[in-house]
Amino acid sequence: MTYKSFYTYILLTVNNKLYCGYTDDLDKRFQQHLSGKASKFTRANKPLKYVYTREYQTKSEAMKEEYRIKKLTRKQKEELISEVSKMSILAK
Repeated sequence: MTYKSFYTYILLTVNNKLYCGYTDDLDKRFQQHLSGKASKFTRANKPLKYVYTREYQTKSEAMKEEYRIKKLTRKQKEELISEVSKMSILAK
């Protein structure tokens, strides 16, 4: 039996804004953001790249984390992104 993964992500836009969301397919969702079909925010603020992604086993977990991240200040989001970046460098 295969399990479907869900993800919480933060996008950096071309005008240096951050956007948080969740999905079950990161590549497909990024293409939706690029084409302007994902959200009003990314239609007006073109996405540049993912700066944070985290995998979850359930949609509920991913949605709860998205909700938590959306309540953070920009500084707190940047700290979260920085922590994850440091962890991935150390893991290599």
